[in-house]
Amino acid sequence: MEAAEPATAPQLALADTDINWDRLDKTKFHMIGAILFTVQSALLHPTAVVKTRMQVAAGSRGMSVFSHILRSDGIPGIFRGFGTSAVGSVPGRILALTSLEVSKDIILKHTQGTHIPEASRVGLANGVAGLVSNLVSCVYFVPLDVICQRLMVQGLPGTTFCRGPLDVVRKVVEAEGFRGLYRGFGLTALTQSPASALWWGSYAAAQHLIWRSLGYKDDTGNKPSHMEMVTVQATAGMVAGACSSVITTPIDTVKTRLQVMDNYGSGRPSVLKTAKTLLKEDGWWGFYRGFGPRFLNMSLYGTTMIVTYELISMSPIAYLFWHQYFFENG
Repeated sequence: MEAAEPATAPQLALADTDINWDRLDKTKFHMIGAILFTVQSALLHPTAVVKTRMQVAAGSRGMSVFSHILRSDGIPGIFRGFGTSAVGSVPGRILALTSLEVSKDIILKHTQGTHIPEASRVGLANGVAGLVSNLVSCVYFVPLDVICQRLMVQGLPGTTFCRGPLDVVRKVVEAEGFRGLYRGFGLTALTQSPASALWWGSYAAAQHLIWRSLGYKDDTGNKPSHMEMVTVQATAGMVAGACSSVITTPIDTVKTRLQVMDNYGSGRPSVLKTAKTLLKEDGWWGFYRGFGPRFLNMSLYGTTMIVTYELISMSPIAYLFWHQYFFENG
């Protein structure tokens, strides 16, 4: 009688390691995903608060800002704006991720059978999808961003005190009309889409390079396990977050100050006025205010998002495998 073969962890073909719309359980993704991504955002929100306050206040350092918030406002201080962000971002997240997956799937289908290398083809699809996703969701997220960031910087020089999100909307509309809620829209529309394209493109390219360096190819019988798959995707997400934060921090600093500061002198606030003021205060290094917290936030967010995203989008069998794995080893 032949000995039973030892049980092995389920494996995936390398072509299946990319997240795609066809194998996504959309109901599970949008319902469970909303909860998991909200928890993820809560864990990283303090870094966003510190980053935003560093970008607005001159001469501030990360740890000193964090300590000052805890001394003056306690734990609620490092979660300023989180409630508004958590509730308001749910429909926006669905909009962004749906457009991301649908557009990526379309690009992959239209480039199938071409002579473009696989890593380049996947990187192109992810990059274009990130571009489209941001263009679609920008109209929704810019006002939400303005409201949340104004709540984060309460009490800093040059900002207006507000008692809550509705008070932010009322005061902004009274002062500037509804266009005040769209401060920084042009800068966001012009920069967020390329930034997202950079993130997703870097993620896809890094993932394929890592797989190739580990010896995995589509035309071989060697297939990665789920543990290897999630580990590689998490690493690629961290690399993508690091690359994106280095390049986009100066633009993010200008955008943040443009959206929250009211002591801009005569006329309407503008990118040029904001950049000149920042240059006068801190020189060229001023454009990298908040780089540390932003680097940490984007790297950790990229890693945890990809892991969470993959756990939700895997097939039911693989999902049960992960549930059992964490139950036994957590």
